[in-house]
Amino acid sequence: MPKAKPSIILGIDPGTIIMGYGLIEVNDNKISLLEMGVLQPGKVKDTYKKLQLIFNTVSGLITKYQPTTFAIEAPFFGKNVQSMLKLGRAQGVAIAAAMRHGIEVTEYSPKKVKQSVTGNGNANKEQVMKMLQQILNFKDNPKHFDATDALAVAVCHFFQQKNPVAAAGNKLKGWDAFIAQNPGRIKKI
Repeated sequence: MPKAKPSIILGIDPGTIIMGYGLIEVNDNKISLLEMGVLQPGKVKDTYKKLQLIFNTVSGLITKYQPTTFAIEAPFFGKNVQSMLKLGRAQGVAIAAAMRHGIEVTEYSPKKVKQSVTGNGNANKEQVMKMLQQILNFKDNPKHFDATDALAVAVCHFFQQKNPVAAAGNKLKGWDAFIAQNPGRIKKI
């Protein structure tokens, strides 16, 4: 049986000050780190130029790595409405770049990402980074947690794809629903 072609997942932690990105390769159900880093659109004063920079950077990552899927962290609800609007714009522009390239987009809440990677939805950024170092076998401590946050989004997406009940999200309500919708995948012993 021929080996499956490796797939690549691009994870994004959106932001107008700092945007994190992380790419992992999935090969035979094993993941490895390709690249992680940050873009600092906050250094650009013009709001629309920031958005253009985000779009162009995400497009560039897609062109360079040819990811098969794109996962992004959903904005959490904060008290500052202006910050939420800016974050929503950054997220929208990153999603638009992925869609422009025909890549499927999946969104995860910050709590879901932390839960998936560490087992604790309330884990702090350092705990997430330490767990990623274990999962992906790297030692470097990035300068910005935004990079590891984005990498966590990609790893979360990988874990969700491996679990058919979790991947189905709201469509399935447990194993009974999965079995009912997938009778051909059940082996009777």
